[in-house]
Amino acid sequence: MKVLAAMSGGVDSAVAAARAVEAGHDVTGVHLALNRNAGTLRTGARGCCTIEDAMDARRVADRIGIPFYVWDFSARFAEEVVDDFVAEYAAGRTPNPCLRCNERIKFAALLDRAVALGFDAVCTGHYAVVRTGPDGRRELHRASDEAKDQSYVLGVLTAEQLAHAMFPLGETPSKAVVRSEAAERGFRVASKPDSHDICFIPDGDTRGWLAGRLGSEAGPVVDETGAEVGRHDGALAYTVGQRRGLSLTRPAPDGRPRFVLEVKPASNTVVVGPKEALAVGALAGARMSWAGPRPGADMFRCDVQVRAHAEPVPATAAFEGAELVVRPDEPILGLAPGQSAVLYDGTRVLGQITVDRTVAAVPAT
Repeated sequence: MKVLAAMSGGVDSAVAAARAVEAGHDVTGVHLALNRNAGTLRTGARGCCTIEDAMDARRVADRIGIPFYVWDFSARFAEEVVDDFVAEYAAGRTPNPCLRCNERIKFAALLDRAVALGFDAVCTGHYAVVRTGPDGRRELHRASDEAKDQSYVLGVLTAEQLAHAMFPLGETPSKAVVRSEAAERGFRVASKPDSHDICFIPDGDTRGWLAGRLGSEAGPVVDETGAEVGRHDGALAYTVGQRRGLSLTRPAPDGRPRFVLEVKPASNTVVVGPKEALAVGALAGARMSWAGPRPGADMFRCDVQVRAHAEPVPATAAFEGAELVVRPDEPILGLAPGQSAVLYDGTRVLGQITVDRTVAAVPAT
């Protein structure tokens, strides 16, 4: 096959590209320039898309003997990922930019260009498995290494996109094996730290970054009764489930910690309460995608996962009007509108919904 290998400059995409070459594919490497003002050097494990990353990717491409290009996707990334991130926070929701990047950049903009240029597949260093199911359709499954499994952030991929996806690391037992292989191949990135945090906020200060774009007007922090218990310096930087940085002036009557329960942008208010008030008994959304055929039944059983490394929870999902409503067998704590809920059948990804609303769990009596 003619394969386009997306090379971030990290060890995972380097080994993935090398494995694609060894499998006999006609591979071309490409590094995506996503930052309009890319820095020269990385700061430890923070950020990505620096000039250093592009050079690391080029050195790997040279070593495995494949053509290499840098494609400027910075304008598309700014519009589809960064602007979306800001808009979601402005609306009081909590987005996942990595998932959005996979949905709109790596497996939309990049894949569209790759197919237009005659490539059969896009290869990345994600830890996930694509298999052919009994019906001949391509299926997305969890990686062999549960600790590195990235099927959650790939849960937005459609069946059409999976038909052109290649994940050579999916069956690898551990990240240590990947690093060892990179060292054996002579890749300088073998010991390069993994990227953490949000790539376009390399210093990790999400609150400060958002304040620079949305402002930071002070306002009240209230409890569930509406009584003011503190002040904040910008509601939009808070997210449901947050405990730290609340600046409360009145402790809870029982002395227990308080958590963010809701962010109200219209009134610039943050609502806090006890941990048990975070329990969600149902979640619903109208924005959904399917990694295969949409389930034929109006109601079906599945496992639901709401964060990249959260434990999946058995649940019942039902189509109700324009929404898919998912009712977990056990309450999920701290789920915010804007997050993605990925649905599984065993190891297989069924699809995902963006959470528009949640329903509080009924307290046990």
